[in-house]
Amino acid sequence: MNYVAPSLDILATAVILVDERQVMRHLNPAAENMFGVSAHHAIGRPLADLFGQNNILFRALDSALVQGASFTEHELNVAINGHQLQLSCTITPLEIEAGAAVLEFHPVGGSMKIAREEQALAQAQASQTLLRQLAHEIRNPLGGIRGAAQLLEAELDAPNLAEYTQVIIKETDRLQGLLDRMLTPARRPNIQNVNIHETIERVRSLLLAEFPELTVRRDYDLSLPEIEADPEQLIQAMLNIARNAAQAMHGKGDIQFRTRIARQVTLAMKRWKLAMRIEIIDNGPGIPADLHDTLFFPLISGRDGGTGLGLTLAQNLVQRHEGAIYMESEPGHTCFSILLPIKNA
Repeated sequence: MNYVAPSLDILATAVILVDERQVMRHLNPAAENMFGVSAHHAIGRPLADLFGQNNILFRALDSALVQGASFTEHELNVAINGHQLQLSCTITPLEIEAGAAVLEFHPVGGSMKIAREEQALAQAQASQTLLRQLAHEIRNPLGGIRGAAQLLEAELDAPNLAEYTQVIIKETDRLQGLLDRMLTPARRPNIQNVNIHETIERVRSLLLAEFPELTVRRDYDLSLPEIEADPEQLIQAMLNIARNAAQAMHGKGDIQFRTRIARQVTLAMKRWKLAMRIEIIDNGPGIPADLHDTLFFPLISGRDGGTGLGLTLAQNLVQRHEGAIYMESEPGHTCFSILLPIKNA
């Protein structure tokens, strides 16, 4: 490994060498700069001391070593000293030393991120258009069904049969309410200076009132500045996400609200020097892998009885603020990250 290290120092990309015990043996200058740590202090320490328990990174490392071939994780969110970095990581096993590996880190390319956001935005717009068209087509028959049920109830001689017509009326009313939510015109945000922690505290109070057996924890970066936003729309977006988590855990479990600063972030195809990261983390069963790519689509729900509109609405509200929502999930840990630009930075 000592023969490899000097040649890495001339590379412009961040590189870390680890041995078979996942202990850091070398950091090149680019890695020192990216992660804000000196090689002198990092060498000899476990990789987990720098990256924490980043399951995605360590799974990728294990996969590369087991397969004996390079493995690339294209989307890796890393928290270093309270700062969030979005990276891709290529891990290559060292043939000259069993169990050792080279980890090469790159910032997520702007073009890749922009393309992903453009695709998500186009899909959301297409879904909303389709839903509105369907809602208009469904609304008229619903009115006819409800009216027919009311007339039928008035003609029934046996009062006990009214129970069945009431089921029809209540269900059509429920569907009508769902359609109204789809067809409600998007209200422009009422922009004002917002303290994000006061907004989260309101969400926390609403959540605990609805689910009193929940444990709701906070991990706030109190140095965050105010942002320009519509507080009611942010409350609705965060409440939709947190309520989904609480329902998935049947009203019991642990939810954490965490705030951090993010640097050099691309949102809505614009580059921002600073952004605010709001994380909503739960220890529930996780979101099935087959739903990860379509979770924000309308009418997609992983819960029995769910309408599939809560996350769609949350995404729409965040996008109105030039922000974005990301999700990562596995059994026992789900994290929704809301990124909002800090425009006066």
